Amino acid sequence: MITIIIVLAVFSIPLAGIITDHLEKKAKLNHAMLKDQLELERLKHENFLIETDKLKLEVVKMEKENNLLEKRE
Repeated sequence: MITIIIVLAVFSIPLAGIITDHLEKKAKLNHAMLKDQLELERLKHENFLIETDKLKLEVVKMEKENNLLEKRE
């Protein structure tokens, strides 16, 4: 009975290390993934702002063109 306990104790130490190492690697991967997702969201927001400014400029340009056409008529 004591030998079984000793054998289990000897094998449980490396097993605990393997499990701990796995959980640590998993946490690091999750951290990297969240960091990448945050960067992606930042880029999406920046792109949205640029597209919005572009559309505003296009509207201003169209208004100026319409004003020129109205003055000619």
